[in-house]
Amino acid sequence: MHHEPISNTPLITAPRGAGMASLALAIGGLAIGTGEFASMTILPVVAGDLQASLPDMGHMISAYALGVVFGAPLITIFLARMPRRAMLIMLMSLYAIGNLLSAAAPGYGSLLLARFIAGIPHGAYFGVAALVAAAMAEPDKRAQAVSRVLLGLTIANIFGVPLATWLSQGFGWRSTFLVVGVLGVTTALMVRRYVPFIAAGDASPRRELGVFRRLQVWVTLLMVSIGFGGLFAVYTYVTPTLLEVTKVSPAMVPLLLAMMGIGMTVGNLVGGWFADRSRLWTIFGALVWNVAALTAFYYTSTNVWTMALNLFAIGCGIAVAPAVQTRLMDVAGDAQTVAAALNHSAFNFANAAGAWCGGLAIAHGASLQSTGPVGALLAVGGIVVLGVSVLLERRGAGARMAPATAG
Repeated sequence: MHHEPISNTPLITAPRGAGMASLALAIGGLAIGTGEFASMTILPVVAGDLQASLPDMGHMISAYALGVVFGAPLITIFLARMPRRAMLIMLMSLYAIGNLLSAAAPGYGSLLLARFIAGIPHGAYFGVAALVAAAMAEPDKRAQAVSRVLLGLTIANIFGVPLATWLSQGFGWRSTFLVVGVLGVTTALMVRRYVPFIAAGDASPRRELGVFRRLQVWVTLLMVSIGFGGLFAVYTYVTPTLLEVTKVSPAMVPLLLAMMGIGMTVGNLVGGWFADRSRLWTIFGALVWNVAALTAFYYTSTNVWTMALNLFAIGCGIAVAPAVQTRLMDVAGDAQTVAAALNHSAFNFANAAGAWCGGLAIAHGASLQSTGPVGALLAVGGIVVLGVSVLLERRGAGARMAPATAG
């Protein structure tokens, strides 16, 4: 099926090769992914050290997510005229500062503030990095270019998170944020050296604000917020499920979490390839896959081998990420930067919604493995919203819409 290109920008050539530019952008993804996901795995260590309860320390995750939700649109709207490379360097420097402040935080309140600061550049970084990667790729390979930027985020779940968890156990939780901060500084230096200069073009705050008038952008963000909450419903409670239901030893938990990370990496690459052929069919296929894999979680949780395979399958559901990212860039018209960044705000809403729905089920007496079927219901909700999006598009809803992709 046919697509309009994401943008009409001519192909940009990186001074030292697109490969090194993509690597620089992906290392930023590795830094952000490690910082975000490791925060969940080191919570008990942080709580013990700061003498706070686990639910109170859970606010550390919420503070970061709030930073993402607010930072993504605000930065991309108000700094719309900033050249792309300069914006990436600024965002990664801010991310490094947020994590180094986290490592130095003397107490609970200061740590919450530091995590909020670290969250602010998250969505904007991925949004701008996706646009830069797309600008360096041929029009029919742009989703694959976006998937390479997101590769760092998925690889973080294979290597970054287990390593960060091990570091926090051996050298204290502050060492985790210190390493993530150093990764942020490294990314900023690599972006300066390898990423080409890309002007903001005719972008402006007023033009970027126009994204909020586009119905398809809102519908796509709603589909992400609901449909991919399922993955997070399971991820949030997967460690206690492994310990109490699957009954594995604590040493096995990082290995099984890595299986999900491998699934995410495979899904991300395969999803990028499919998305270049059809955005809508890829999103639909990933949602159907999520329904099946999350439903299976209820039945596979009692055996370590079936659980390992199922966690890999659930991870593969992230195949939607490149498709949704490029879909938003397709429907955003001339407000692409803020649309690309809002995708990560939507994923953080999904994170919060999934964790809340899973927790609600458990609080009402459901078993830990019931988070799978709860997540599957959220994925079904995503399919319904996707159907609404397609219907609106076929009817030509919204005269201000960008040229529609046929899927």
